[in-house]
This record gives sequence, structure tokens and C-alpha cells, in this order.
Amino acid sequence: MLYEPLTLRSGAVLPNRLALAPLTNGQSLPDGRLGDDELAWLGRCADGGFGLLETCAAYVALDGKAWDGELGVDRDDDLEGLGRLAARMRRGGGLAIVQLFHGGVRATQRLSGEQVWSASTWQEATPGFEVPRVATELDLARVIEQFAAAAARCQAAGFDGVELHGAHGYLLSQFLSATMNQRGDRWGGDPAGRARLIREVARAVRARCGRQFTLGVRLSLEDWGSARGLDLDDSLQVARWLAEDGVDFVHASLWNAAAMTQKRPADHPVPLLRAALPRDVAVIACGSVWTAADAVALRERGADVVALGRAAICNPEWPIAARTAGWEPRRPPLTRAELLERSISPVFIGYLARWKNFVAS
Repeated sequence: MLYEPLTLRSGAVLPNRLALAPLTNGQSLPDGRLGDDELAWLGRCADGGFGLLETCAAYVALDGKAWDGELGVDRDDDLEGLGRLAARMRRGGGLAIVQLFHGGVRATQRLSGEQVWSASTWQEATPGFEVPRVATELDLARVIEQFAAAAARCQAAGFDGVELHGAHGYLLSQFLSATMNQRGDRWGGDPAGRARLIREVARAVRARCGRQFTLGVRLSLEDWGSARGLDLDDSLQVARWLAEDGVDFVHASLWNAAAMTQKRPADHPVPLLRAALPRDVAVIACGSVWTAADAVALRERGADVVALGRAAICNPEWPIAARTAGWEPRRPPLTRAELLERSISPVFIGYLARWKNFVAS
């Protein structure tokens, strides 16, 4: 089940059903250009046999940049580095996908010099929270164009496609949220209004890049962490609408792929998402998948592709190694030396050290 090819709506063919999830790592240069550490890490995973590989979240506009060392796809002078990255990621035979991102309120004025903005304005009792201004019609027209231009840039660089980051409480997710989006105009209100921005972005990318360029979207189906104000049934409807708008896959960010839904504890989210979508729109699912048995279980629930995050960090050759019966993946904690051996840079290790018990002391 894990090593069958899959043909997407776009015509692109995945050689297997295993994906590298998009992972924040801070390995790009301060100006957003490709860093050698980023190239080495994604190249290592490409050689590991993943059928689809995603970059870290890459900002489409400077006012959407959320952290130091984030990859940028917002300028034409990025093309040389992006071209090198695309070629290296494709060398292993898998599809190379860029995750397109705008942080909205999760961006920071420290990096952009501009006040952050979002669907609405609100205050959070969290350290360093920057109160957002309310997005104008000009902001929204501009960001739709920025997503489309970034996708075209990735296409010109040689990538196979892009994924819109509509999860985890970033800009597109903020508009989907019933709590973060308190607008009374056409960009808010009911689910159709709140979904307008992500749908307009998807349509703009599809129109700019054509049917043969793979387009996906990542969604948080329910509340988790910074993703708030999300209703399961509303999210399934958003997925249906995006399928109508031409996406090739919907990537469900589940955090724990074994867990049932919050709204209906008897139901698992993957069969619900699979049933909501046309058969030719692929479902990608991820969330604490470690073993081949975990991945097979998710496939049996209806996921067409299973994405690995932390398991891939510890085991960049996971797709190759998992072909061996009885193989058990390495799990954390890993020492800094072990992580360096896996092409994880010191900067990435510093980020991983914030995860409980991931980096050995």
C-alpha cells in the first residue's frame, strides 16, 4: 500500500505514497534566499526515497515572514537558488513541492518593518503578541496576486507544484476561523465568506500556472494550537469548495493521526475527508506517524498519501528503510552528533531543541 504509484489530477505521478511534510527549520539565509544547509537537508530526504517532498513554509511577501531563516519566494532574484533546490529535490525521483505561506498576525514587524495584519484585530495574552490591523481590500487583492506570482516563480524554477498553507492559524487559516475573522463584509461572516480568500488564492494560482502544475492545500480541520475557530463540518465544506476550484490534493494536518475528531469522537477525520472529496482529489494525512504499520493504518482509513515529519527528521531514509520487514525507526531523543549525521544543521538543531525530549542533552 505504501509503494504504489499515484497519478494526481494534474497528471503528475508520485512513485510511492510517502511524503516529506513541510518542516520549519530556519536554515535559509537572513534575506530569505536558499542556504546550503537547507539544500543539504532536503537533498538528503530526496535521496531517502520520498514520493513527494515539501519545502518548509516559504513566504510569498515580506510582510508575511514569520521567523528568522525562513525561505522566501517573493522575488524574481530568488530564482537561481530556487532552481538549484528544485533540481536537487527532484533528483531522488519524487515530486518537489513548495509550501506557500503568509503569516498574517503570526508574522512579525521585526522582520518586515510593517505592522502585521489579519482578517480582524484582536489581542492575545501571549508574550510578544503584535496586535494586527484589519486587512483592507487592497491588502487582499495584493496578497492574492503575491500567492499567484510566487507560484509562477516556483514553476519557473522547476518545481512540480505548490501547497497553500491554510493550516496552523496562519493568514489563510485566520480568515477561515470563526473567531479570528469577525468581518461583516464579503471576506467574513458565514463559511462561504470566510473561505473566500483561500478560494480566490487557489483560483489565481491555477489560472496563472495551468492545469499541469500541481496545486494542493493544507488544512487544519479542527482547533489545535494556534489554529482556532475551526469547525469540522465547515472545514470539510472548504475542502469540497477547493476541489471545485481545481486543487489536486488536500493535506490534513492532524498532529495525531490516530485520534478521532473532537466534534464526533466516533469518527476519524480521514474517512470523513476522503468521503467529502472527489475520487481524483488526493488526501494527504500526517500526524505522529512513525512506523510502517502506522502509515498503512492511515492508508487503510482512506489517505492516499502519508506524510512524515519528526519520523523523517530522525530517519531521512525512512521510505527505503521501511521496505525491510521488521525495521523499526529511530526515535528521539537523538544527540546533536546524530542529528548532524542526518544533515540537520546546527540552526535546525537549535529549533528542535525547543521540542520536549527531541534533542538529547
